[in-house]
Amino acid sequence: MSAASSTHDGANASGHAHDEHDHHDPPFWKKYIFSTDHKVIGIQYGFTALVFMAIGFFLMMVMRWSIAYPDRPVPFLAELPWFQAWLDADGKVTGDLYNMFGAMHGTIMIFLGIVPLAFGAFGNYVTPLQIGAPDMAFPRLNMASFWSYFVGGVLMFASFFLPSGSAKVGWTNYSPLATTTDLQFSNLFWTGQTQWLLAMVFLITSSLLGAVNVITTIINLRAKGLTWMRLPFFVWAMLVTGFLLLLAFPPLEVAAVMQLMDRLAGTSFFVPSGLNINGQMFDAAGGGSPLLYQHLFWFLGHPEVYVLILPAFAIITEVIPCSTRRPLWGYKTMVYAAMVLGFLSFIVWAHHMYLTGMGTSISTFFQTTTVLISVPSVILITSVLISLWGGSIRFTTPMLFATAFIPMFGIGGLTGLPLAFNNLVLHLHDTYYVIGHFHYVVAPGTIFALFAGIYHWFPKHTGRMMSEKLGKWHFWPSLIFMNGIFMPMFAQGMAGFHRRAFDGGAAYERVANQLFVSGDTFFASIFNFLYQRAPGQDVNMIDLNLIMSSSAWMLAISQVPFIINLFLSVTKGKKVESDNPWNATTLEWATPTPPPHGNFASEPSAYRGPYEYSVPGASEDYLPQFVPGKEGAVTPAKTEPEKTEETPA
Repeated sequence: MSAASSTHDGANASGHAHDEHDHHDPPFWKKYIFSTDHKVIGIQYGFTALVFMAIGFFLMMVMRWSIAYPDRPVPFLAELPWFQAWLDADGKVTGDLYNMFGAMHGTIMIFLGIVPLAFGAFGNYVTPLQIGAPDMAFPRLNMASFWSYFVGGVLMFASFFLPSGSAKVGWTNYSPLATTTDLQFSNLFWTGQTQWLLAMVFLITSSLLGAVNVITTIINLRAKGLTWMRLPFFVWAMLVTGFLLLLAFPPLEVAAVMQLMDRLAGTSFFVPSGLNINGQMFDAAGGGSPLLYQHLFWFLGHPEVYVLILPAFAIITEVIPCSTRRPLWGYKTMVYAAMVLGFLSFIVWAHHMYLTGMGTSISTFFQTTTVLISVPSVILITSVLISLWGGSIRFTTPMLFATAFIPMFGIGGLTGLPLAFNNLVLHLHDTYYVIGHFHYVVAPGTIFALFAGIYHWFPKHTGRMMSEKLGKWHFWPSLIFMNGIFMPMFAQGMAGFHRRAFDGGAAYERVANQLFVSGDTFFASIFNFLYQRAPGQDVNMIDLNLIMSSSAWMLAISQVPFIINLFLSVTKGKKVESDNPWNATTLEWATPTPPPHGNFASEPSAYRGPYEYSVPGASEDYLPQFVPGKEGAVTPAKTEPEKTEETPA
């Protein structure tokens, strides 16, 4: 019997003996609702975030209908009484509704969906397990973090049903437009714009509490022998992400409070003098700076991009070595690159503001730093790519999503380079090119990595495997239709299509009728057949809206296998045969399955690095961190051990 198997059996034996003792079982509301267990809180974050992502996706599908068919009523929804109030008399999407859904789509997907799922769910559930901790450093603070997030989400969602509707001035909420909207209502507190600001205060507070907890947990609660360079890259990425949240979110929270005061208390932090609204001077003290709000927002906004990206890298660096049976290539270099990435993310924010009249010296500085930040990003993606070389790759569902992340993130990164230069931004700003670039980073990029993480750690949480067949039915259509949505955006963006046109650009005929491909091409023949158009008809730039919108609706259908798989596998999935079904090497696989309160049956120790796969001379193709060496003790952290298979350099 191998050492790994012996440890597994021992852990189970200890766990079973532990279970024989009687324990006071807390009531349901305390165990599963107001829980202080990091695993329950992680699941709460994950489930809530997935629900909000579904809501954000629904908003996008309505927007895509308006873009593709601006002259047709919305099917199904136009028949619903509660939805008709938002549509025009013919059941069509109005410009106001498009603006509202666009603002809330961005807000919900980022602040209520991806960040809580990436950092709140995976950071909470996996990080303590990977460092051998019994829980987070501050369990009650952890609970407060989730419930602050939940209250913010409820406020944000409830704002849809106010007489004013929800926020409608974009997810960036720029002043003075955001400050002066909905003034026709007597009570500005009960308007969507004000509730957006109030909800953001709760959401940012949640992120700050979570960041403090994650940082403290990683620094103080690491298991015996788990030195800094024995930490999995997942933990390093969460540590850097925690610092990004801790340092970048306070300026936006301050900006939200200041804008709230501008709306409710008559201050003028962001309201300039001489503001004219509908032919009348706005009654305010004035003297404020709208640009100040932009600086505060984007000082968060660009670190926020890496808050989305680093957890994605954290997940794929666990899935890929496990599925290739090879160590993570360039582990230390990746750690240092993540640190540099975090630092540089704080000095690139103003490349979002080139069109505000920025001087050439300042714009040159931000162009330089924006190009420089691509270097650590390239180091991360290259290291992951090289880790595939020569591996014995197992194309499981998590591995499919993880490997798809690499080219998808690569496309997002490469298309971002032109946006570093202010002369190109003059043409590309606020076009679909920017939408395509950003979404390639966070949709087929980060979201694919999050799916990989769900499939990878699902067996540890439930003791059952998710269906590989349903997983592949989920992956392949998602990959195809993700690209169907976002790839045409680059062509439209370079042709000048504006991102906020609710009719898809139809009103701008000179832009809309630019030729994409002529009617005698194979692509045009297929396109005309699929969309029942006359044979030989040219495909213009505006016609790409049909491809993108159809892909969006098909992408929604592609998520059905995932939803079925997620809920069915909890009770019907194949039971795991051990606590370590993937034969992985990190500490979370040393816990009983599912991990009990306190996580580990006995105090864990780390004896080696996190990615000891295919070590020459080893009896198996993996050496877990938690399996003792020949000496049966933790390798001293400050000495240079002899380079053997048990204590690798």
